[in-house]
Amino acid sequence: MSKEEFIIETQQLEKKYITDTVETTALAGVDLRIAKGEFVAVMGPSGCGKSTLLNILGLLDSPSGGTFRFLGQDISHASERQRAKIRKHNLGFVFQSFNLIDELTVEENIGLPLAYLGIPRAEADKRVKEAMERMGIAHRHAHFPQQLSGGQQQRVAIARATVSNPSLILADEPTGNLDSVHGREVMSLLSELNDAGTTVVMVTHSPSDAEYAHRIVNLFDGQIVTESLNARKHAAELL
Repeated sequence: MSKEEFIIETQQLEKKYITDTVETTALAGVDLRIAKGEFVAVMGPSGCGKSTLLNILGLLDSPSGGTFRFLGQDISHASERQRAKIRKHNLGFVFQSFNLIDELTVEENIGLPLAYLGIPRAEADKRVKEAMERMGIAHRHAHFPQQLSGGQQQRVAIARATVSNPSLILADEPTGNLDSVHGREVMSLLSELNDAGTTVVMVTHSPSDAEYAHRIVNLFDGQIVTESLNARKHAAELL
């Protein structure tokens, strides 16, 4: 596979947090490649470095050492301004706590990324409508987040994450606050988006959620200890 086909490449990626008295290593030499269109689940015990890795891949934080390439560009030492620009145009985020704005309606929450991108109103309205219909929440367009169930709020969050057609969706425990039924619905939506070509990287504690991924990466003490292909997922795709 050529370099152009990887959306993410890290080599000996490190992250250390240093205070006056303590130095904590969160990531210790992570080598990871994620292909365009892949669905990768990152697993491991609490404190193993999963969220730190996701924050760096999502350009919310910078590494302390090593190399990080995004869409072929070395951004290991990119400034916050540079990271913000890349993030705005290429990434969508789905969080465990939904992170919706209570004072905005469903439609307004979903449209926020397009406002930041300066998309013309007519085009933005069209994209928001399409995103709501795709997520099955168009009938809730004028509702506020507190008027929705947890599953509906996560649908809104996914619509917001995808309305700008990002290259990559980063999901942090996307079913963590949901019951099993709504959790399966959310994972099915992420899987459908991946089937349509969007790359998905998901941090999860849930083995059942990880079964939706093509590949499972296990972290321990800031290092990748195992990687495995999801045989069942690959078998299903061959049918």
